[in-house]
Amino acid sequence: MIEETGQIISCDGDYAWVETERSSACSSCSANKGCGTGALSKVYANRFSRVKALNQLNATPGETVVLGLQEEALVRGSLAVYGLPLLGLFLMAMLGDVLANKMAFEQADGLIAIFGIAGLLLGFYLVRLFSRRISNDERYQLIVLRYCDQALEYTITGIK
Repeated sequence: MIEETGQIISCDGDYAWVETERSSACSSCSANKGCGTGALSKVYANRFSRVKALNQLNATPGETVVLGLQEEALVRGSLAVYGLPLLGLFLMAMLGDVLANKMAFEQADGLIAIFGIAGLLLGFYLVRLFSRRISNDERYQLIVLRYCDQALEYTITGIK
């Protein structure tokens, strides 16, 4: 289970809107000064994200809670979001190449590019279908796991 701390902003039925602080591991890396990702993390540091989470504890606005997400859901979701468009792009571009060779096109690059873009768009459409299918599946939802212990959080992070 992947866990993150956040503060409840509002409640909407069985769900709560929770504000979490974006964090980056780049500050501890030795290549921080020469890395583009480290520079971007400084630009976006101390920003907050609002997420919707299943509120099984009936927590109220203002409370600090711990959110959880199954690792399997993160992996499957990432594979779908990144993998399906790329797979569509490559497979359709290869199909375009095969068709261009069979039809003996002299300028096959244009046909390959058109097929590749069509495959990419098909991949995005499949991601949209996947996200609609899992939108109400509790395995893919953030869940309010427990209330955060303020004293423990203060001693670990040094902030309250």
